[in-house]
Amino acid sequence: MFSYWEQQSFSHYDHIVVGSGIVGLSVAIELKQRYPGAGVLVLERGLLPTGASTRNAGFACMGSATELLDDLQHIDEGQVLALFDARKKGLEKLRNRLGDSKIGYKEHGSYELISEREADAADKIAYLNKLLEPITGRPAFTLANERIKEFGFPDTYTKALIQNTCEGELHSGMMMRALTDMALQHGVEIKTGADVAEFEETDKEVYVTVNDPFREQVWTLTCDTFSICTNAFTRQLLPDVDVTPGRGQVLITQPIPGLKFKGIYHFDKGYYYFREIDGRILFGGGRNLDFQTEATTDFSLNKLIQIDLEQKLADIIIPGVHFQVDQRWAGIMAFGPTKYPIVKAFSKRVFGAFRMGGMGVALGSETAAQLADIISAR
Repeated sequence: MFSYWEQQSFSHYDHIVVGSGIVGLSVAIELKQRYPGAGVLVLERGLLPTGASTRNAGFACMGSATELLDDLQHIDEGQVLALFDARKKGLEKLRNRLGDSKIGYKEHGSYELISEREADAADKIAYLNKLLEPITGRPAFTLANERIKEFGFPDTYTKALIQNTCEGELHSGMMMRALTDMALQHGVEIKTGADVAEFEETDKEVYVTVNDPFREQVWTLTCDTFSICTNAFTRQLLPDVDVTPGRGQVLITQPIPGLKFKGIYHFDKGYYYFREIDGRILFGGGRNLDFQTEATTDFSLNKLIQIDLEQKLADIIIPGVHFQVDQRWAGIMAFGPTKYPIVKAFSKRVFGAFRMGGMGVALGSETAAQLADIISAR
């Protein structure tokens, strides 16, 4: 049973947002900025965001050379440009909103290790630069082969090194802490441990059923608008949407004395990514080794991929250097038939922004603004 006071003060909101990741918090902030007097509630089933917002590698990226070239095999130049531009605008919005110092942002560019089978990518740098220049305003890619030896990468794998001058790195924990703090400062209410079981829309409002594990009962909230920002977990509330989960495996080493490189790196069309942080190597990816198994919302580790990450760390990234793995984890991303997010009104009062395609850091803020525009225009 709920008290009279609880029913009076904690049961109705103007806007309820499900999901406290990058997109969910950003949507809540956008709504509060548009409607300062509105009651805005964010519901999160875990103590921390459930998907990938606090479990990613902290890459502020818009697409490596081989990833963009692969995209161009499936979609036209206009679509590639639009997606690249959306990522750029999203990162700029995130940085402007929170400030670089609060998210640990550093724009040192990134590097992509090019294998022999991808060697033709180096010959297409001029084409990519010309294609992207209307958005970047400068050459996005340049060859940096002279740094291969400096960074310690063996030529058995790395035949060329392409630098991306437009990318950066950030601290995912600082970013989510800053977003949470900003949401609270704006008067957004956040409830964790709130598992949304279902919702029902009527002509006047949306009824949202939330499981209360402590009291072992359900809690019914009402709102004027209901926004679903649960990325890979969206089908639990919208079973018909075209969303496929994609688990990302990650490990981080103990500190490695004398590590030769800093910054962020990609290889194999973006399926692998690594960076230096606090003298350690954070390394993730390998989903392409086992797409079927990794299409899951289970946070378990995939032994096959974890072994592969260690092997590539030893053979490609730091050959001959002793390392020990300190931590391992997985994050859950969301994918679909295109790399465009789903941002739409599903009805008069139900909205959604999800399916970030592994680019939530880059796309999240701009996607949230687009959803808030749709809600405001209803």
